Amino acid sequence: MKDWKTYKEESFKKDPELVRLYKELEPEYQLARTFIEARLAKGLTQVELARKAGVGQTVIARLESGTANPTFGTMSKVASVLGEKVKITIGD
Repeated sequence: MKDWKTYKEESFKKDPELVRLYKELEPEYQLARTFIEARLAKGLTQVELARKAGVGQTVIARLESGTANPTFGTMSKVASVLGEKVKITIGD
């Protein structure tokens, strides 16, 4: 059985479209990962974070899974509870 890194490298070599799609989704993945890591570092469950941020647990779940397009306000509320700020950078 191949590990993820080997599988990814081999798949990327075979399919340039996969590479393009992967890169396109990278910002969403990074956002979700950042929220998960910050929540875990604070020792909070999704339910606890949702309560403190004044949103539903499903909002946190969708934010962490990357299946939602949260508003800037929602991201800011959640980030604030986590002691973080949301920063948007346009361009390189």
